[in-house]
Amino acid sequence: MLRQLTAGESHGRGLIAILEGLPAGLKIDPVRINQELKRRQSGFGRGKRMEIENDRVQIISGLKKGVTIASPIALLIQNKDRGIEKLNKVLSPRPGHADLAGLLKYGFSDCREVLERASARSTASTVSIGAVCKIFLENFKVKISSQVLLIGGESDSALIKDRINEAFIKKDTLGGIFEVVIKGAAAGLGSYVQPDRRLDSRLAAGIMSIPGVKGMDIGLGFGFAEEFGSLLHDEIFYSKTKGFHRFTNNAGGIEGGISNGEDIVIRACMKPIATLMDPLNSVNIITKKTASASVQRSDVCVVEAAGVVAESVCAYVLADAILEKFGGDCLGDIKASYSSYLKRIK
Repeated sequence: MLRQLTAGESHGRGLIAILEGLPAGLKIDPVRINQELKRRQSGFGRGKRMEIENDRVQIISGLKKGVTIASPIALLIQNKDRGIEKLNKVLSPRPGHADLAGLLKYGFSDCREVLERASARSTASTVSIGAVCKIFLENFKVKISSQVLLIGGESDSALIKDRINEAFIKKDTLGGIFEVVIKGAAAGLGSYVQPDRRLDSRLAAGIMSIPGVKGMDIGLGFGFAEEFGSLLHDEIFYSKTKGFHRFTNNAGGIEGGISNGEDIVIRACMKPIATLMDPLNSVNIITKKTASASVQRSDVCVVEAAGVVAESVCAYVLADAILEKFGGDCLGDIKASYSSYLKRIK
């Protein structure tokens, strides 16, 4: 099984990610990780922080000559903007952010202690881990991609750009919907025997862990509430060339908590960024008097970047599910087991 742990603050010295459980024999190219980190920083509507940081990973353990040796992989991304000790206190929590809830939970007198870790800056660690998992998944012909479906009520790319420009002028922010598609996942990943082993529950936990994501569905999702089952369930067919297959995929590739061999399709909703340049009303946590919410350097829209983060989350879950089913300490052994399984179920 895989385990991960991340650490680091938005304006601290850097971000650290540790990934444990990958087998020996996997070649890891840092360039591939850096490409994913660059994708996370892209997208129309990103803020000034993206002009400061140029995220690059340092792999400080777990490899010899670029190949995994089965020990934990430690990934470091240094921050260029690292003035955490010099930054001003934040006394007016932002509606929609973790500021107030975190301050009440931990007994802080400064929202800075909350926002430094609650910041989506931490997703750089998530993406670095996901990039490694994507490299692992390529050995099993699994590919993961994402796309923006909707931003601010618009689906056309030109209108989306206009909408983001409008939000920028109004000193406002926008959310939207993105989709992640996982191709090539074999049938049989996950399990129905315990709730925490269901593939859909594991994917849901990962997607909902992304800062700002407020909802998700798999396949047809809430569309299942609109019609008879006879019109919605995916009929099963068999041929010698294709094996078991479907002509529709309303289930989104998962039935009973187990992948069924079809594409896994996930959609999620990202709320508008909580930091507004024209801030909403809040309360000063010291005086308890009405005050404008704090204004921090932020983005206008990050839906495209959220899709990249979601790809990484899904990569981790899928890699873990493959290791759970075909586990071994050597990549060659796992691939042999996987190949044998595919022959059996065809």
